[in-house]
Amino acid sequence: MIFSKEEYLSRLSKVKKEMDQKNMDVLILTDPSNMNYLTGYDGWSFYVPQGVIISLDREQPIWFGRKQDSNGAKVTTYLDHENIIFYPEELIQAPPTHPYDFVSSYLHENNWASKNIGVEMDAYYYTAENHYRLTSTCPNANFHDATCLVNWVRLIKSDTEVAYMKEGAKLVQAGMRTAFDSIKPGVKQSFVAGQILNSLIAGNEEIKIGGEYSGLTPILASGISASASHLTPKDNIFNENEGTIIELAGVKHRYHCPLSRTVYCGKPDSKISDTMKITNEGVENAISIIKPGKTAHDVAVAFWSVLEKYGIEKDSRLGYATGLGYPPDWGEHTMSIRKNDMTVLEPNVTFHMIAGMWMDTWGLEISETINVTENGCELLCDLSRDLHLV
Repeated sequence: MIFSKEEYLSRLSKVKKEMDQKNMDVLILTDPSNMNYLTGYDGWSFYVPQGVIISLDREQPIWFGRKQDSNGAKVTTYLDHENIIFYPEELIQAPPTHPYDFVSSYLHENNWASKNIGVEMDAYYYTAENHYRLTSTCPNANFHDATCLVNWVRLIKSDTEVAYMKEGAKLVQAGMRTAFDSIKPGVKQSFVAGQILNSLIAGNEEIKIGGEYSGLTPILASGISASASHLTPKDNIFNENEGTIIELAGVKHRYHCPLSRTVYCGKPDSKISDTMKITNEGVENAISIIKPGKTAHDVAVAFWSVLEKYGIEKDSRLGYATGLGYPPDWGEHTMSIRKNDMTVLEPNVTFHMIAGMWMDTWGLEISETINVTENGCELLCDLSRDLHLV
């Protein structure tokens, strides 16, 4: 286990308090991040039905999944083995049967099938078929939408969680420096992406730690492709007088530290240079007001006030809560750094502030992963946000 049993139990107590307040007797979680947060489970098994069941009348959560993945639950979680249950292999991808037939039977066996049951309706891995199986076989249950119930509990990190994100920061800086050193006219994007991934996973001689796969694949796009926010590297070559946006994350124990920077081959025109300076000014202004008691709205206003001064528009949000994550995302789906999000900042709230400026034919990105401290904030990375010139 990467956290103490006491920390897992503290998290579970907070979730049960939320369940009780929302009149939920049972909670079924399928978001891999929430499964990990409450049990420690860590495996690439989310492509088949799996989950964690929390009941107010049980001391521990119950992990359920495919039989061949149950040993992974025994290895990675603190759960007693009796709380690790599995469905038979013949239910895997074998319509008309389904693994949630097993889950439904388990609910009935434990007298939960007529209770108030929370499910993550908008979680990536809670499918329409999963929900249909439960509602059709448990007609006496009252189902409640528990989307992001656990995510909001995760908003404030423990010191250990922040420490893992700081290890991720070392890895992502190594990856970004590799990008700076590798991008040159005539070189393939795919070659640079491979070098970056090696740094993110293997680390280097200086930091002496290794990383893990990220919830989001590396984003790398050049020229007109940089005008889009989420394109990935291809066999295209880097060209003179072209900018490249790069968005990466270093990951340790599933805790992410994202970072974005922009590289330019050649001499950028004044429009690109000026936009970078203005964006940086906006980011600096936003950072300067971050402290406990401020809101996500306050941070957003500080950034957009600078853009408005120069007549620059940006429609997308400035950032989001981040930390623990699995594919396809490293965001926590809670707080967003945008106007009218009144989430109050507290110590150990961590978020990714990403100022992406995606124009018609070009784009640039700079970002910081930020931890709110007792008196202000800290940037987890220490790498210049200036346009990196090649």
